[in-house]
Amino acid sequence: MTWFYFWLVLYLLLIAILTLRHVKKDDLESYLVNNRKTKTVLLVFTTLATFVGGGTSIGLMAMGYESGFAAIGIGVAYVIGFMIMIRFAGKIRTYGAKHKIYTFPHYLNHKFSEGQSKKFRQSFSLLVSGVNIFIFFFLLAAQFVGMASLLKFTFDIGYQSAAIISCLIVIGYTALAGLTGVILTDMIQFIAIVLMIVLIFVPGILSDTVNLNRLNELPQNMLNGSFYGWSFIVALPVFLSWSVMVRMDIWQRLLAAKNEITAKRMSLFSGLGMLPFYIIFPLVGIAIRISMGADIDSKDVAFLFIDRHTTEFLFSFAIVGLLSALMSSGDSYLNIISISFVNDVLKKKKSKYIVRFYTILFGIIALIIALAFPNLVDLMVVGISTIVIFAPATIFSFIKKDAHKFSKWALWSILSGFIVNLIFFILGFIIDEMDPKSSFIPAFITSVIVLLISLKLNKRKKNI
Repeated sequence: MTWFYFWLVLYLLLIAILTLRHVKKDDLESYLVNNRKTKTVLLVFTTLATFVGGGTSIGLMAMGYESGFAAIGIGVAYVIGFMIMIRFAGKIRTYGAKHKIYTFPHYLNHKFSEGQSKKFRQSFSLLVSGVNIFIFFFLLAAQFVGMASLLKFTFDIGYQSAAIISCLIVIGYTALAGLTGVILTDMIQFIAIVLMIVLIFVPGILSDTVNLNRLNELPQNMLNGSFYGWSFIVALPVFLSWSVMVRMDIWQRLLAAKNEITAKRMSLFSGLGMLPFYIIFPLVGIAIRISMGADIDSKDVAFLFIDRHTTEFLFSFAIVGLLSALMSSGDSYLNIISISFVNDVLKKKKSKYIVRFYTILFGIIALIIALAFPNLVDLMVVGISTIVIFAPATIFSFIKKDAHKFSKWALWSILSGFIVNLIFFILGFIIDEMDPKSSFIPAFITSVIVLLISLKLNKRKKNI
């Protein structure tokens, strides 16, 4: 354990230095969007660190163990989504700087609330921010589950204790450092992930699968990606890809970009850069399935793989690296949730101290979710897929200059999509023939139909 404590102390010292560097800054623009001066390299690192961070990496390993190559479909969908985002990234950055936009919900409220009554503006703001916060609670809880699964084995402690420790670390750093600190630690944590890929994951995969020759031992539905059904694997690129355009963490980074070109480059390089990770991480789970059988708790796959393929030096580095990567995603999600709530729901005077208070509160709520629902794959998939219900209204706001005239329809598009998603998700646990992971498909279609109806009715009204 000597090397483990060495890497852990080194990492915590680095975190402490970065925290002290930013804790005294009173500049709210710096705390929320890094003064909108972030350069391409930092933006790409922080975006990749969030998208391939600990919760996602461990979640994809667990998903690969459960379903095989179905997990890679998520990576393909994200690459397509980032390529679509290139077209709008520059406009988002410029619009945000011009109108002092700090979050994705803030943007939607600004676009659809023009000329509306105070009651409608409040209802719309509460819906958009509330659903976004609800979604990101699941993603944040997934980070706590992943951290707890690593700490549980490393220190031989119970899951609950490990989850609480994880929560305290993420809350402490996020509350003090803000987005500027998050971006800097993301860069370091992404480098750690890359080193683990090269030194541990790729050699371990090749060893367990005998240079991939044992992959044919998997069941057919794991090999062809149909484990969750063909509808799921087809829907990922068709529907889930649009979720990139409406993720609060992506918007926060676009709003922090130095200029339009930087925002576009971030979208391009992040999309291309993440695909290898979304292939390698599921292969880790597949390798454990082949080498150790099908009776393992999926959230423990990452630890078992590292323990199987490392010496004490690399083992310690990998565990600390994954913990830091989990924190990389966790601090981003917690930062986004607290900023969105203060800025878009409370609409109070923006103060970093108010944001810090809600950072602590929401971190505790996410911890409760992690303790109550410790299934890492379900938490991850629910979080990343439910976001897609915002895509139709957001695209509508990009292409319609008079989007505010369709405000009520935008509200119903989001609300109906959320309700349908929730219904099908619950039914997925009740009815064996339905998979809760596919609930985003009818939800997305519902959101689109509502807006198409609004366009049809508006056109008919003009013709009368």
